Amino acid sequence: MLYASKCRTELYINAISCVLTPDTVLPGFCMLSSAHLLPTSVRLAPSWICRSSRSFMDLKALLSSLNDFASLSFAESWDNVGLLVEPSPPHTVNTLFLTNDLTEEVMEEALQKKADLILSYHPPIFRAMKHITWKTWKERLVIRALENRVAIYSPHTAYDAAPQGVNNWLAKGLGTCSTRPIHPSRAPNYPTEGAHRLEFSVNHTQDLDKVMSAVKGIGDVSVTSFAARCDDEEQTRISLNCTQKALMQVLAFLSQNRQLYQKTEILSLEKPLLLDTGMGRLCTLDESVSLATMIERVKGYLKLSHLRLALGVGKTLESPVKVVALCAGSGGSVLQGVEADLYLTGEMSHHDVLDAASKGINVILCEHSNTERGFLSDLQQMLGVHLENKINIILSETDRDPLHVV
Repeated sequence: MLYASKCRTELYINAISCVLTPDTVLPGFCMLSSAHLLPTSVRLAPSWICRSSRSFMDLKALLSSLNDFASLSFAESWDNVGLLVEPSPPHTVNTLFLTNDLTEEVMEEALQKKADLILSYHPPIFRAMKHITWKTWKERLVIRALENRVAIYSPHTAYDAAPQGVNNWLAKGLGTCSTRPIHPSRAPNYPTEGAHRLEFSVNHTQDLDKVMSAVKGIGDVSVTSFAARCDDEEQTRISLNCTQKALMQVLAFLSQNRQLYQKTEILSLEKPLLLDTGMGRLCTLDESVSLATMIERVKGYLKLSHLRLALGVGKTLESPVKVVALCAGSGGSVLQGVEADLYLTGEMSHHDVLDAASKGINVILCEHSNTERGFLSDLQQMLGVHLENKINIILSETDRDPLHVV
């Protein structure tokens, strides 16, 4: 039996676009040549090959939209997020493939499903690679991606911190509660130019003109002035916002006038906090429940038959739980020192668990990626709306936590 050529050809049947593969046979026909069709048996392509008709998105435009959905500036400074592997441009994306971890098994699945961009929550490239060979599995991922023109993108802690991200998804499994970030994120930029504010007063008009002329000549400085009264004397208050470098230049100028210099105030500005954004979540339940009830809620929400529990000193399964501190993945550093009835995370070190339990805090551990992977189903829906259904978005079926209870 001869089959259609390996060229990707699209048939439109009932408004559904199906990609022909070498194993595809048209219903009721066998292709002998481009001009001859003979009746034969029906063989349909796998379900994932038949896709609703979608348009393509340019990779750069798609990356911009993903950043609008959850800014990479939310990520921790130590993290490696964003576009990790890029085929030579231009690169268009028809299928976006979502996975929690990009293993070789998952890569094979992504290639079979004709993915153009893999969004891997965990970055498959974290430490610097000194060479790209067939020797290690992570190097092989890069090679296979480039050979097959597949881009790889990782959001990781940017999605942890995002208001609609992983930790907010995890909090939904607790029951009705109010939440706030444990460690709030800050805006990437200062609201004004520079990280420092410097203020001083000038008495005389002649001095004012000289001072204003001098400070305005320094780069990276924004200047405002307003009338003020001090010790029954009319003065002009000068306020400068400036960078660290400009601050030293302003101080060098002011030091030439001892009276001005001695009355100078310097404030260190902070970047503003971002609403509902940051690492971890502190969740206060509307109504207290027993620890046993909370365990069942978590197991049901994460679809787990088992989890690990450390009882806090003096606590039992009937002890009430009102406040839960949670962090998807590895939460030891985020949860440390937080006052709560229960810590919920994927994994913590032995000594962090002992420390929490000694303070009467119960600890639930679900294994690292079990507290993250379920978010991808929500992400698939949210990105579909955000991207206006312009591309296909599919979930990995082979991605799973590497640890099992036996």
